[in-house]
Amino acid sequence: MGDGGALAFFKFANPQDEELFGPKMPASPFHHIALNVDAETQQAIEKRLAAAGYKEPQTFVLEHGYCRSVYVNDPNGLILEFTLDSPRAQQINRDRRASAHADLKRWMAGDHTSNNTYR
Repeated sequence: MGDGGALAFFKFANPQDEELFGPKMPASPFHHIALNVDAETQQAIEKRLAAAGYKEPQTFVLEHGYCRSVYVNDPNGLILEFTLDSPRAQQINRDRRASAHADLKRWMAGDHTSNNTYR
């Protein structure tokens, strides 16, 4: 990775090893890895996915308001999300930090109105 870090992905040659070590997680869009990228990297990823024949639902884009996300299912079924922050990300982060406790209190009290007003 650009910062010198790394992510490790495993694929076992032996199906019995795969069965033994591969955690069985229920299918959910909430089980995924999100990586923040710049605009050039996100565009390059989208071009490579298109060139490789990826189409919906294997890949799709969501405009969250605070970021734009490109999602793709890898060959093992892991969902990868490549996020590009909104140009307003610093202000959005300041706003969310300023109201985080009040937002959580409101949510826990049963008011589940979204605090994402950026879409």
